Amino acid sequence: MGQRTLVPDAGEVVLHELKAVGRTGLVMILRSAGEEGRCPACARSSRRVHSRYSRQLSDLPWEGIPVRIELRVRRFFCGAGQCGQRVFTERLPNTVKRYSRRTYRLSTALEQITLALGGSAGSRLAEQLGILASGSTLLRCLRKKARADAPASPRVVGIDDWAWRKGQRYGTILCDLERGKVIDLLPDRSAESAAAWLRAHPGIEIVSRDRASLYAEAVEKAVPHAVQVADRWHLLRNLSEALTDALAPHHRLMAEAARAVSREPEAPVIETFARPANTTRAEDAKQRSRDRRMARYESVMEQVRNGLSQAEISRNLGVDRRTIRRWIRARDFPERKPVFRASAVEEHRPYLDRRWEEGCHNASQLWREVRERGFAGRHSIVRNWIRKQYGPKAARIRREPFTKPPPRVSPRQTAWQILKPCEQSKPYLDELYRRSPEIATCAAVAREFLRLVQQRDLPAWTKWREDARQSPLASFAKHLCRDEAAVRAALQYDWSNGPVEGNVHRLKLIKRSMYGRANFDLLRLRVIA
Repeated sequence: MGQRTLVPDAGEVVLHELKAVGRTGLVMILRSAGEEGRCPACARSSRRVHSRYSRQLSDLPWEGIPVRIELRVRRFFCGAGQCGQRVFTERLPNTVKRYSRRTYRLSTALEQITLALGGSAGSRLAEQLGILASGSTLLRCLRKKARADAPASPRVVGIDDWAWRKGQRYGTILCDLERGKVIDLLPDRSAESAAAWLRAHPGIEIVSRDRASLYAEAVEKAVPHAVQVADRWHLLRNLSEALTDALAPHHRLMAEAARAVSREPEAPVIETFARPANTTRAEDAKQRSRDRRMARYESVMEQVRNGLSQAEISRNLGVDRRTIRRWIRARDFPERKPVFRASAVEEHRPYLDRRWEEGCHNASQLWREVRERGFAGRHSIVRNWIRKQYGPKAARIRREPFTKPPPRVSPRQTAWQILKPCEQSKPYLDELYRRSPEIATCAAVAREFLRLVQQRDLPAWTKWREDARQSPLASFAKHLCRDEAAVRAALQYDWSNGPVEGNVHRLKLIKRSMYGRANFDLLRLRVIA
């Protein structure tokens, strides 16, 4: 962006006078800074002034205040005898265009607002900034500029589809990959419309596309001499889908391999007290908490016996050092001190003992009787007290440790682990290959194709093609051979559909911001611009 000045262009015009009109407007009187004019027909300079006149222009507002420009322009005589232009008006292209009523910088600002927001929303924003222009005016100016700025024929084109409504209606987007910009949108997705566009733009040498046969047919019809390049991302996506389909019949085998790898040494059986049928939930929770503390205590003491320092044990088990130090000094599992609180039922103990011995074991009946004797507590207090005093003792049992279920695997997950192996998946893959040589062969062919595409190893294509025909990926290799020229070009050239996919995402944003109220030509203009 050039240096900002008070006048539209300091090299073309100078400020003659600045005056205020009322409280809500400013007027700048400008005149040309040059001493001569250049004939638009013969490009000859002239200083013979024919006459003068004034042009009224709108300019960018100042702090929301509208600005009007009175531009004083001259007419010149053309001195060339052979020129048919006898009188001409001096041109000020950086200030205002021919026949325009807005300065060049105001028109540019309105154009950017229209491109960002559209007609109605752009008009509302312009009004807030102090610029008066209707939505129809903004759209008309944008369409006029788009016709004047028609792009030249590109050399390298990327073509793909975009969705009006996913799964129902699609259009076509075309990008100039050398510039990384959209050059056109088509309202439908058909070989005929794409071929017609390609014929209308001679000079295309390379076309990058996905592996859909529709655009391949259009390129073959319109520009048969052009090199077709298959997009490498789509090649790898097709590989992943083919590998997933090849693994699908081996679902049970994959589950068995995952279970075999996930087996761990059995943990020691912990003896604990089970919750009797009539114990409270609080007592059960207290017992589970004790079991957890006991297991952690045993883990700490085992590492102490192995000679680890307190700092290492703290990092390994996430236990505070002070807790570890206290457990080491205790020499035995430190039980929590019981908290004794006298229950309000204790003062009625003699009466409840006598009634229990008489055979009344109904907690509700006993609660009603002690309430008549002055007890003010709830029914649950009496019930819990009776369970604690008269309930059966807990039986000592053996509780088996919790075993983690084996991981669930799917053909898609296994395909991803084969193509992107890591240390965590290596034992599982080794076990899977040991159980099924067919899967091992399939994985080797898939990884070789991945390497071939990533490293652009074109000489290795022929050998991979022969190996793949003898593997479970034979159908995938057969489909690639039908489009072999484009696949080989993908391994030879750097062009891809990445910029096209990025512009498709940008198109989605623009389309959704228009709330479905604009027609195709406005969407096309905003995307292209």
